Amino acid sequence: MKEETMTFKVINDEGKEVECEVLFTFESDETNKNYIVYTDNTVDEEGNTKVYASIYNPNEDENKLLPIETDKEWKIIETVLDELQNEALNNNAES
Repeated sequence: MKEETMTFKVINDEGKEVECEVLFTFESDETNKNYIVYTDNTVDEEGNTKVYASIYNPNEDENKLLPIETDKEWKIIETVLDELQNEALNNNAES
């Protein structure tokens, strides 16, 4: 069974429309905010896929992505990313 990929479009810094793929969303009990983690499927100099995160309100029809401005919020996102990466590595190791 193929998972359906959720995508959305953003305007980048150069004014070009870019399609992004939603990796996952989550709500933090600590901040009471919803976060979206996504990628435009580009890679950095080391060959790693670039991943971005923003705050969003899932109850709005027109989702606006808001910047993450505190180190605490970035730490929460990094922790979730690490947990998901470790889970994926463990699942691959068991296969």
